[in-house]
Amino acid sequence: MKDKKFVTKLSFLVTRHPWWVILFSILLVTGLAIGAKDLEFKSDYRVYFSPDNPQLLAFEAIQNTYSKSDNILFVIQPTDGQVFTTNVLQAISELTEKAWQIPYSSRVDSITNFQHTIAEEDDLIVSSLVENATSLTKADLERVKRIAINEPLLVNRLISKTGHVSGVNVTIQLPGKDSLESLDVANKAREIVAEIESQYPNVKLHLTGVVMMANAFTEASLNDNSTLVPIMYGLVVVVLLLCLRSFSATFSVMLLIVLVTIASMGAMGWMGLFLTSTSAAAPIIILTLIVADCVHLLVTMLHNMRLGEEKQQAIRESLRVNFQPIFLTSVTTAIGFLSMNFSDSPPFRDLGNVVAIGAILALWLTLTLLPALLSVVPVKVKIQTNSSNDRLLISYLAKFVVRRYKWLLVLNMTIAILFVSCLPLNQLNDEFVKYFDKTIAFRQATDFLNENMGGTYSIEYSMDTGEEGAVNNPVFLQKIDQFAIWLKQQPEVTHVNTISDTYKRLNRSMHGDNDAWYKLPERQDLAAQYLLMFEMSLPYGLDINDQINIDKSGIRLVVTIQSLSSNEVLALEARFNDWLMENMPEVKFASASTDLMFANIGKRNIVRMIEGTVTALILISMILMFAFKSIRLGLISLIPNLVPAGVAFGIWGLVNGNIGLALSVVTGITLGIVVDDTVHFMSKYQRARVEKGFDKK
Repeated sequence: MKDKKFVTKLSFLVTRHPWWVILFSILLVTGLAIGAKDLEFKSDYRVYFSPDNPQLLAFEAIQNTYSKSDNILFVIQPTDGQVFTTNVLQAISELTEKAWQIPYSSRVDSITNFQHTIAEEDDLIVSSLVENATSLTKADLERVKRIAINEPLLVNRLISKTGHVSGVNVTIQLPGKDSLESLDVANKAREIVAEIESQYPNVKLHLTGVVMMANAFTEASLNDNSTLVPIMYGLVVVVLLLCLRSFSATFSVMLLIVLVTIASMGAMGWMGLFLTSTSAAAPIIILTLIVADCVHLLVTMLHNMRLGEEKQQAIRESLRVNFQPIFLTSVTTAIGFLSMNFSDSPPFRDLGNVVAIGAILALWLTLTLLPALLSVVPVKVKIQTNSSNDRLLISYLAKFVVRRYKWLLVLNMTIAILFVSCLPLNQLNDEFVKYFDKTIAFRQATDFLNENMGGTYSIEYSMDTGEEGAVNNPVFLQKIDQFAIWLKQQPEVTHVNTISDTYKRLNRSMHGDNDAWYKLPERQDLAAQYLLMFEMSLPYGLDINDQINIDKSGIRLVVTIQSLSSNEVLALEARFNDWLMENMPEVKFASASTDLMFANIGKRNIVRMIEGTVTALILISMILMFAFKSIRLGLISLIPNLVPAGVAFGIWGLVNGNIGLALSVVTGITLGIVVDDTVHFMSKYQRARVEKGFDKK
């Protein structure tokens, strides 16, 4: 009784004092929208991980101990397939120099600046492999090629096995203070690509690497929003005009869409959140929620007006009829999206929160601003004396469902069970490169790299003895070398960057470059002496701090692998770890990389989202039981709320079967949207039973 009085008072308030309601609504939206000035777009891949994520902590520990490994990789493709020509080597040399101009670059590695070692009597000479490319003779080119394609530290990392493709790797240390840091880095890299390609037309450059991947996510999201949002707005306008047949009603809905969207995004700013490629999808989702709320109110109002009812009375009656279902759908929708707070990935939590805010704002403005607007704008409708075709169609559908309910129930249950039974065909798996369409430059560059020179995926190992200077211990080096040799024998591995190869190269150089001495030093003092001589000869930016920690108690070994699914990456890591535990139990090791981080988060996320979905379902069912005063209806609501997601994932199991980070939150999103239909149908059903005294059918 009290809620009916409240709805009556609200309906008279918004129709008798519409301008005050409009003014208050505009002030509310403006106050929230101001927060958008603090909203930033963040492209750092680390935003996908909580601060306490174990894989992130392990990765940052390695980065802090040695150096950061975020990178941009320029892949050089000569049109004639010959890297070792004076022209191409000169292009690589210039590219190597220009790469230092990239913001936040801390290291540049290429075949031209590779620190090659040779012996001259008792001296160790360390110099760049290519000093002056234009002056190289044919014999010099052959020598450079022979050295490069036989150097373990270069092959499948900076030069292909056949010498037809090369690379320049730029290590980037983003400070994390500016949200557009990676964009600045990517833009400078593209500028350098344009300069080199214009100067050397026989060379084509491709850009890949961790920074380019993060930037590709950002650019893809911004491009999608710049195209999809206008398209969605256009489609909504067309559909609303066709369905409502009222320009003023359509205008009112579109105005609400704009206001709720900017208010929701402004609320993100006030909350100190930031946009990511994930949370940037919020405007499109919010759009669908607003339309759903507004259309229910408008359809009832326009229907009553077409039956001859005066506009103000039609608005009040529509509010009375739709208040409960709109209120319930908005609250339950918000709960559905708030379940995304169970996600292990902050951007998905942000998406759920901003859409939940949008749902509540849509509720408030639909029940206040929309009827106030409709009260002051002219709404023209044609009085109908006969039932319209759409009403006849709905009436026919209703009669068909009621008459054939047993047959339809069996049919729908059979279809649902059939597809739900396909759920086991899904597996928690991901391949992040394939998130991007083949038309995206990053995807093309990465595919080219995988096909021609190594791969983009990696697993980093930090191996710490706990003893200062122990990296020079021949026993430790021997075990590291055994691990590296075993790794190179694995079919998934394309390259192993290990300090043991450097020690062997130094030992050979100190024995007159005799290949017979390409082995580890047999004494610790010799190993330490060779390493010290090498370190003192290295130029700025090419030290070995990326491989050896400060007190020389541990080393970093980087394994480059083929592009694999997340399950394959995790299985490979487990295989590597098993070897280490069996063969090097005394060494403390840790494995980490961006690929391991993303491979693990999908599995963690799906478990958390199942918990969130179950919690949301329980809350939604309890709310519906309380609202409808019926335990039976609350329990029945579980079926239409759960089945769509179950059927969708069953179909996905037949079509694809891989569930990754993005798909792991689909259940929460689906629940947030599907519950609208359930609540409106049940609300109308109960109203027909209680107010009009209809039987079940």
